[in-house]
Amino acid sequence: MKYAFFPGCVSRGGCPELYPATLKVCHRLGFELDELQERGATCTGAGVLQEKNQFLGDVFNARTFAMAEQLGLPLMNICSTCQGVMSQANKRLKDDPDYLAKVNGHLAQEGLEYRGTAQPRHLLWTLIEDVGMEKLKTYVIQPLTNLRVAPFYGCYIVRPTDALEFKLYPEREDSLERVMAALGAQVVDFPGKTRCCGFPILTINEKNSVSMVARHTTDAKDLGADAMVTPCPLCHLNLDGYQPKAMQQSQRDINMPIIHLPQLLGLAMGFSPKEMGLSRHIVSAKRVLSKIRVPA
Repeated sequence: MKYAFFPGCVSRGGCPELYPATLKVCHRLGFELDELQERGATCTGAGVLQEKNQFLGDVFNARTFAMAEQLGLPLMNICSTCQGVMSQANKRLKDDPDYLAKVNGHLAQEGLEYRGTAQPRHLLWTLIEDVGMEKLKTYVIQPLTNLRVAPFYGCYIVRPTDALEFKLYPEREDSLERVMAALGAQVVDFPGKTRCCGFPILTINEKNSVSMVARHTTDAKDLGADAMVTPCPLCHLNLDGYQPKAMQQSQRDINMPIIHLPQLLGLAMGFSPKEMGLSRHIVSAKRVLSKIRVPA
């Protein structure tokens, strides 16, 4: 399977452990990746640009879609925020031919044109829709049998459901739980799994953002989770990076490891903690490794 790969900004910046972990896991799965950012693709706008200038954000995303079209490849990303922003932009472009033509007027300056055929999908969805859970199980070398993991989707990969095509692909709604179960982990369900991590308000209301981190991580801890897993690097930044402040603010000893989805996949596939970059996290992942009997 070959994909036009859009890793996004954070996987090579704020969470640099995510990018190499993804490459190793995708190679093991037999995915061939043609990286779009090496071809000049830009940030999706992360929803922040869109609040100020939606049209500019849509031009950026249409440009990325056109690059994938030129390659004739399906478009895959590893960021929930990228997924949500891309999906919303794509829906606007496909729903309004006049708007698409206006956007293409700008792309023409680079000799690009978006024809409306791109279907951006997160790695999580490709596992469900292209690999399948029975096939994924065959890659498991180290089953995560003793590990209790709470899923954390965040915002952008679960809403709005029409842009994310949940009616066409209903399995996307619980895709993270399906993958976790296929790896052998025990799924710890909790109400906050589809709520905001607090990252979008971090710079304007840090106290409330940190409170959200405390609430999600303590909820998962109180339900017996050994770790939380997320398909969103921005959620990881907040839940992991601001957890020390959350412990101080809530006066709770939380210490909840936050694991990127590709890292969880990699551990189950037999990659070492070092190969998955687990030492780069703020909250130690030693508890996770002890549960699956892997030395730190």
